[in-house]
Amino acid sequence: MSTTAANPPSQFSLIRTHTKAQFLEQFRIPVAVISAVVFPALVLVFFVVPQSSVTENPGASLSAIAQLSVFGVMSAYLFNYGVGVAEDRANPWSTYVRSLPAGPLPGILARAAGAMLFGVMSLIPVLVIGATLTSALESFTGGDLAWWRIPFAVAVWLLSGLPFLALGLLIGYLCTSKVAVAVTQVVFFPLAFAGGMMLPPAAFPEWLDTFSLFLPSRAARDLAVFALTGEGLEATTLVCLLTWTFTLGAAALWAARRDQGRRFR
Repeated sequence: MSTTAANPPSQFSLIRTHTKAQFLEQFRIPVAVISAVVFPALVLVFFVVPQSSVTENPGASLSAIAQLSVFGVMSAYLFNYGVGVAEDRANPWSTYVRSLPAGPLPGILARAAGAMLFGVMSLIPVLVIGATLTSALESFTGGDLAWWRIPFAVAVWLLSGLPFLALGLLIGYLCTSKVAVAVTQVVFFPLAFAGGMMLPPAAFPEWLDTFSLFLPSRAARDLAVFALTGEGLEATTLVCLLTWTFTLGAAALWAARRDQGRRFR
């Protein structure tokens, strides 16, 4: 009996190997990396920075930074899973890897790590631009807000993207790679706009403001703003976000099992 058979690799070793492979695969396409990282920052530069009424108001600046930060996380999660999983299903090598006795956990955690890496990378330019081109830092330097809110907000932004991670899985397991690109784009932009990530909900007409309260993107946006500013959180926000997370998570699990049963039985 060989040493490998007698001492199979640990789960940690498998997760580390899958994660390394996932990172290498992602960074082999620099355009995808750059677009995922730069897009939220470009929205901030072109649509927020020119508005002096926003940039000269620390509270408004912080709200804009928060909503565009969660916009970047939402983009990273949706496209990484919606398009990435669909492409993996069409890839013979990925199909072979899924049939190995290692189980699905290493691959799932590796893709989650990749999505979170892209999410964190999308936050960096938004935070840098927000700190240098707006008055957001005045709330912290003036003592109105504690500095711990910044790392706390980053953690909340990553967690508030969980419904979109589940939605991406659902799209990836139900659609082919070409269809997944179109579906992800069609889902992403209306959710982002109606959720108040590109325009603040205060600028919405009353009917859209009411409708957006039932969307996961609006709940994620409101939670993101609260995490950074300490203002604007309603009890229904958490209920909405958790409901969407569990609903979409259950749907994604069903889609994954359906795909597994159809392709590997």
